[in-house]
Amino acid sequence: MQLQDILFSQGFGTRRVCAGLIQQGLVQVYVEKDALAPVPCAQAATEFVAEGLRFRVQGVDWPYVEKAYLMLHKPTATECSQKPSTYPSIYTLLPSALRLRPQKAAVQGVQAVGRLDQDTTGLLLLTDDGKFIHRMSSPRHHVPKVYEVRVKHALQTGQIKQLLDGVVLDDDPKPVRAADCEAVDPLHLRLTLTEGKYHQVKRMVAAVGNRVEGLHRSQIGGLRLPDDLLPGQWRWLTAVDLAAIQAS
Repeated sequence: MQLQDILFSQGFGTRRVCAGLIQQGLVQVYVEKDALAPVPCAQAATEFVAEGLRFRVQGVDWPYVEKAYLMLHKPTATECSQKPSTYPSIYTLLPSALRLRPQKAAVQGVQAVGRLDQDTTGLLLLTDDGKFIHRMSSPRHHVPKVYEVRVKHALQTGQIKQLLDGVVLDDDPKPVRAADCEAVDPLHLRLTLTEGKYHQVKRMVAAVGNRVEGLHRSQIGGLRLPDDLLPGQWRWLTAVDLAAIQAS
């Protein structure tokens, strides 16, 4: 694949823009798999094997990925929307190349797999793989998601039992049950859900007579949010991460 086409596929602009970056000397390529330093490449039509290729664009290293999979530690006061209404969009936390990866669909770039409320923090997955988004979002697959919930009033044993047995939300007569539920301390509830309804955690907690004061998603499937990934930071998902998510 020509180098300009590789850059185009990774979201660095039109083919003409990508060719310009190369001709200006702003692109270097790690020619060997284990190379410690990249080498300049000034010819846009130079052919490379895309799979496994690493390159540097304007001083930043990038791997070639056919589909992008990443995790983001969503901070509070951000919206999971391309067109936010009140707070900044989570997409502003990502490099432009990830936001502009070309797709056949009308919307470019990686998309959030589900959403978190503007005041909810924690683990958020993003990808440009539509099949992965569908698989992770479909209630048929029952992907567990773990939430750390700070509540206003001290938890009672009866409330934990109610959440496990099922509570009725105002828009659905069918009871909604927690897959797992435990009181970490009197004001800290760890709740595991396998489906996602609008404001579900807040409404479930309200249904048992309590109130959510803080909400953080700590885990999706078998993938926990890394302790060293700070709010607002992102990183690529590894093959091990993807296996951990889907194994559950």
